Amino acid sequence: MHRKPDGSWDKTRLPSRHVTEGPSRAPHRSYLYAMGLGSREIAQPFVGVASCWNEAAPCNTALMRQAHAVSIGVKNAGGTPREFCTITVTDGIAMGHEGMRSSLVSREVIADSVELTIRGHAYDALVGVAGCDKSLPGMMMAMLRLNVPSVFLYGGSILPGAYQGREVTVQDVFEGVGMHSAGKMSLEDLCDLEQHACPGDGACGGQYTANTMACVSEAIGLALPLSSALPAPYLDRDQYAIASGEAVMRLIEENIRPRDICTRKAFENAARVVAATGGSTNGGLHLPAMAHECGIEFTMRDVCEIMRATPYLADLMPGGRFVAKHMGESGGVPMLLRTLLDGGYLHGDCMTVTGKTIAENLKDVTWRDDQVVIRPVSNPLSETGGVVGLWGSLAPDGAIVKIAGNTTHLKHRGPARVFDGEQACFEAVEAGDYQDGDVIVIRYEGPKGGPGMREMLSTTAAISGQGRGANVALITDGRFSGATRGLCIGHVGPEAQEGGPIGLVKDGDMISIDCGAGTIDLEVDPIELENRQRHWQPRVTDYASGALWKFAQGVGPAHLGAVTHPGAKVERHVYADI
Repeated sequence: MHRKPDGSWDKTRLPSRHVTEGPSRAPHRSYLYAMGLGSREIAQPFVGVASCWNEAAPCNTALMRQAHAVSIGVKNAGGTPREFCTITVTDGIAMGHEGMRSSLVSREVIADSVELTIRGHAYDALVGVAGCDKSLPGMMMAMLRLNVPSVFLYGGSILPGAYQGREVTVQDVFEGVGMHSAGKMSLEDLCDLEQHACPGDGACGGQYTANTMACVSEAIGLALPLSSALPAPYLDRDQYAIASGEAVMRLIEENIRPRDICTRKAFENAARVVAATGGSTNGGLHLPAMAHECGIEFTMRDVCEIMRATPYLADLMPGGRFVAKHMGESGGVPMLLRTLLDGGYLHGDCMTVTGKTIAENLKDVTWRDDQVVIRPVSNPLSETGGVVGLWGSLAPDGAIVKIAGNTTHLKHRGPARVFDGEQACFEAVEAGDYQDGDVIVIRYEGPKGGPGMREMLSTTAAISGQGRGANVALITDGRFSGATRGLCIGHVGPEAQEGGPIGLVKDGDMISIDCGAGTIDLEVDPIELENRQRHWQPRVTDYASGALWKFAQGVGPAHLGAVTHPGAKVERHVYADI
């Protein structure tokens, strides 16, 4: 407890004592007085309120408003908020060009910059507000690394757009590019679609990476129940921001920290929710990275084994019919957790930021028969989760594929069509220069080889837009957007740059994929592969300095989260205990 009998705060074990307490800290306090703080505010716990606000994309434009609301909650509960921003690289803008190499790197920069800000100014707690894909795991990774009392808040999804009498998302625009290249959509219609797909603030509306990780934040216990449900433009969601500020103050008082919440069981709950919502394959990358910050070994194989044993329940785009707004109106993550808990798929005894367990939070949540977005476990969309792992001679360290909504194209055997890098592949796809039955291979796009492990939505969406997604398979050591659909297999490891089998494939080699059996094999004689290996050399990239070079030097393999530091297993101190 950090309260004195008179109700004031005891800061003798809080980090901010290093900048607020005693005569030697008079210079430090002079800076605080300069910003309008009084002696009472200086004597209170300091709460970092971090947001990923920027004007790069609508995913982030509502975050500053919500950060200000968080500060109101902190003040209401007797704390002193200190707002700051970190970066975001937004995938919708970065997609399909060199900018996408910065996306995964930004996850590390977000975690590092939040850590440095909290450390440098000795803040006692953290509320993180994030909107676009990598900013969610990046913010949660910082919380787990610092281990100060923390609450996560998703900035909310975008509302669906309206076009020709139907609801649309940015996925429709990406696929419209493919339709246009195939002569199925006029340029006039494509331009009309692009002006109506994204009506305002918020992250992409389907169960892509942002909404997948928002669901994770509630399932793993770092976010308040139902806090991810309301779309970003709804001012009512600011009440969740205020409540998040109040909640973090209770966590300080009760000394409940992120690693008390994010146990091995909590990560298993999170993987269940990724599977049950047909979420992004990026969940298989970010959950191991988050676990790494706690010193918990939770690899892509662990994630995929749980996903395979979890029913697919939420009928969400891109595999299904609905967007995040509809799921929120149907009861949101608590409704999904309720049915998973009742079905025996969740650990109900995991602690959350409410100070209560998952089961206690769900005590008053009852099943609603008036909604059709979330299925009961007795009537799933499929018995297997929407994301599965594959292993075999082409991917000894594994690969991952999203099968949500895909009931027919789960097996494929065909000749390889190899491209070194996404751009060459996209140009071929736009020109229709590939054959039905092909296994399109995009390599040297892994964490090291890219560098940066680009997503391939521009290419996969173009194939879907051309109407050929059911006729080919696509594999890569890079990543896929949560909006990708079709037999698109990512995270193939070891990556080409590390000499993995994907780097040895030649045009015409037969590749066999079986999602039901969880296999992916290169049908080439091992002796021939050994001969190719002797003549193989890693690719020289264009990045010899700067942030991308730095990332490539330290990044680990995708199946372990593509992390860039040794993690909590070897740490000698935790920031929260300074």
